[in-house]
Amino acid sequence: MSDASQIEIPPSFVALFVTPGHTRPHTAREVVAARYELCEDLAQSLAPTASHMQLARDLHAAEVLAQCLQAISAADAVVDEGEAHWVVCRLAELLDWELPAMPVPPRKD
Repeated sequence: MSDASQIEIPPSFVALFVTPGHTRPHTAREVVAARYELCEDLAQSLAPTASHMQLARDLHAAEVLAQCLQAISAADAVVDEGEAHWVVCRLAELLDWELPAMPVPPRKD
């Protein structure tokens, strides 16, 4: 991927790759961009399922988000804990749901 990429990576996602006390990501832009695309696609693909879960099971949005977080944080997950948390936050944003208080996972440095 070249620096001319049209992908705008949100600061909230870039922050997952910044070591505390530093201002720049510790990972190459190409890797961050690839991880962002994966996480954004995951959030987009979860949106219809999460919406259906809420309606069909009469669940509160916070319950649905918690279940989604648990599902994408499984041992064989393709995203790490920080990325999973970001995906759930993005999912809440996509569905215009209030984001419940969730513990922020520690950063891997």
